[in-house]
Amino acid sequence: MNTSPSPYQIKAFTHVARERSFSRAAHCLGVTQSSVTQHVAKLEARMGTQLFIRRREGLELTRAGAELFKITDRLATLDQLVAEKISDYSALSDGHIRLIANAPRPAMPIIARYGELYPQIQIDFTLYDWTTSMVLLNERQVDVAIITEPEENENLFIHELRRSRYMAHMRTDHPLANRSELSLKDLQSECLVLPGDGSLTQKIMQSKIEEHGLSFARQMKTTTFPMVKEALLHNLGVSLLLENSLFPSDKLVAIPVREMNEQYRDCLVIPRDKKDLRLINSFYGICIDAMVP
Repeated sequence: MNTSPSPYQIKAFTHVARERSFSRAAHCLGVTQSSVTQHVAKLEARMGTQLFIRRREGLELTRAGAELFKITDRLATLDQLVAEKISDYSALSDGHIRLIANAPRPAMPIIARYGELYPQIQIDFTLYDWTTSMVLLNERQVDVAIITEPEENENLFIHELRRSRYMAHMRTDHPLANRSELSLKDLQSECLVLPGDGSLTQKIMQSKIEEHGLSFARQMKTTTFPMVKEALLHNLGVSLLLENSLFPSDKLVAIPVREMNEQYRDCLVIPRDKKDLRLINSFYGICIDAMVP
């Protein structure tokens, strides 16, 4: 008895895992949704285990599904590389890139530039905290990430885009806004606005607070960087963020912090075997050009 799954089952599973949707996977493959569903069901029956959990917000890989996807996604990437070598190397005409970042910038300007040059390419962009971003990369659930100080991994290609330091961000009419430099002690009486759990900023701030024996009685944790910016604009507190991580505003100012002069790398991170894919390589090139002074 042949126990090997069919290539159609593997292909259907891989696209469902990538898209987190049976309907979107069917659209990508150019087949009916029922066909994709049947292939995945047969694969689950063959393996004797469930590969997806159906939730209201979408599909989630089970542990078995995540382990299988790490392998099948590599196979799909190799198939794509072979197809690209054989096909005509004319202009990029379609496709989509799954991109994540842990701050709006420098990702947003790069996406804008890429869209100008390749308007037919779809980019699915989502902000995640640093911890979640690394998990998604290691589980191959994204194509490209722009992350501050990523963990080194032999399976990841990492290219430094720029370096920056943490600054105190606040409204221009804040009492401290006219200072040329601040210390963490100057900010102790302020409400500290921070990205949520799992963010690199929160980890670094906790380390600095312990290192200098300080305490911040008032803290506001938000879910995303845009929420941090909204809180600052509404004068709900001050925030310690990497310089240039928010879109410039004439209502906000960033001031150096004496105890936080270390430089941190913003990096482009790609699963190593995906770097030579035409779409990914084109995005990589735009990143390099965008960061040239």
